[in-house]
Amino acid sequence: MIFKGVGDGRPYPPHGLDEARDWAHLPPRMLRLDELVTTRAELDLHVLLSPDSTFYGDIFCHVVKWENTLYLEDGLHRALRAALQGRPVVHGRVLDLDAPGAR
Repeated sequence: MIFKGVGDGRPYPPHGLDEARDWAHLPPRMLRLDELVTTRAELDLHVLLSPDSTFYGDIFCHVVKWENTLYLEDGLHRALRAALQGRPVVHGRVLDLDAPGAR
């Protein structure tokens, strides 16, 4: 299995980071694909196979840590592309909602 789980929706509360620039203050780090739960069950092959799919967005995946689980909120296509290339990790920015004072 590529991911820890495949979800369909965001089980965590709204966090207010709605635009790519809102995530810029979070430093990117390496994340194992098998530790991520997706928040989308479907993808678009046109986006997956596009060579410039991150041209207008953040080059890093956006991940939310909630109740000790890492949810892949944005970057499903990047993560799947990494898996297809045989890479078990992806770079992502993690918003930790488990941290004290995060909610």
